[in-house]
Amino acid sequence: MLVLGIESSCDETGVALVESGGTGLPRLLAHGLHSQIRMHQAYGGVVPELASRDHIRRVLPLASQVLRDADRPLSDVDVVAYTRGPGLAGALLVGAGVACALGAAIDKPVLGVHHLEGHLLSPFLSADAPGFPFVALLVSGGHTQLMRVDGVGRYELLGETIDDAAGEAFDKSAKLMGLGYPGGPALSRLAQQGDATAFKLPRPLLHSGDLDFSFAGLKTAVLTQAKKLGEELELRKADLAASTEAAIVEVLLKKSVAALHETGLKRLVVAGGVGANRLLREQLNAECRKRGVRVHYPELDLCTDNGAMIAMAAAMRLDAQKESASRLYAFDVRPRWPLAELSSA
Repeated sequence: MLVLGIESSCDETGVALVESGGTGLPRLLAHGLHSQIRMHQAYGGVVPELASRDHIRRVLPLASQVLRDADRPLSDVDVVAYTRGPGLAGALLVGAGVACALGAAIDKPVLGVHHLEGHLLSPFLSADAPGFPFVALLVSGGHTQLMRVDGVGRYELLGETIDDAAGEAFDKSAKLMGLGYPGGPALSRLAQQGDATAFKLPRPLLHSGDLDFSFAGLKTAVLTQAKKLGEELELRKADLAASTEAAIVEVLLKKSVAALHETGLKRLVVAGGVGANRLLREQLNAECRKRGVRVHYPELDLCTDNGAMIAMAAAMRLDAQKESASRLYAFDVRPRWPLAELSSA
C-alpha cells in the first residue's frame, strides 16, 4: 500500500510517500519539505493568511517532486493522507482540499490524520525505531504532553501543560531577549556560549507530585530578569539564554523520569520540534543510560512538521485497522482536536 501524506497545519508544507505491507514497519520512499520561516520573520511570528497562501503555492510542486524522487506515478497511490488538525484552520483546509482533489482525480480514498499522532509515531521512521509500549514526551509547538503509548491509537494522557508549552517558553523567552523568529533555535544556539548557572530561574511544577507542566511563570521570570539587566542585557544575553534553556530542560527531564517510574516502562520516545534540542537529548540520554531505559527520537530532519510523519501515521493506523480511508472527500478539518479522542481500549 502506498500512502501519500500532506502536512499543512502551520508554517511548513510537507509531502511524503510511504509504503506499507508485509511484516515490517511502513518505510519512507521520499519526502519534500518547504519552511515558511523566512517569510514570517518580518512579522515576528506566523501570519495565518500568508501561511495558507504559501501552502497553496508549494503543495502540488512538492507532491510532484516526491513522486519523481520515489519513481512512482500518482496513479500508484492507494491512499492520500492529510493533516486534519489541530492547526490553523485556513492552512489545514489547503491540505484537506488538495488531498481530496487528488483522491477524487485518481479514485482513491483519503484519510485525515491527527497532527500530534504524526509526531508521536514519527520515531518509527528512524533507523532505531521503538517498540510498544513506551512513555512519550511530546514537545511540539503549543503542546507539551506525557503519554503512555501501548499501541497505535492506544494512548493514555499522563500529564500536560496547563498554560504555556515548552516550545512557547523557548520562543517567547527568545523574543524577550530580542532574538527574533523563530526564537527557540536561536536561544539554544546562543545558550551554548553562556553560563547556565548565571541566573536562578524557576522550575514551575517541578515538585508538584503530578506529571503536569507549566512554563508561563518561567517566561515572566525571564522578562523580570531582562528588565533588571537593562542596558547590561546585551552583555549577559548568552547567560540568560543558557539559564532559560537549563530550566526548561530540567523540568522536561525530571517529569519524563517520573513518568517512567510511575508506569514502570523502560522505553522513552521524544517527539516534536523541541525534541531536536541538543541539551535535552544529552541529558535524557545520560539519565536513561543510568536507569537502563531506551530512548528514541525521530531523525533530526523529521523533528519539525513534515509530510513523512503524516503518511507514516496513516499507514500505521490502516495497518492496525484503527481507521478506514474514505471516498467522501469532506473538508472536515479540526483546528482544535484533543489527541485523547483517538484513544481506544
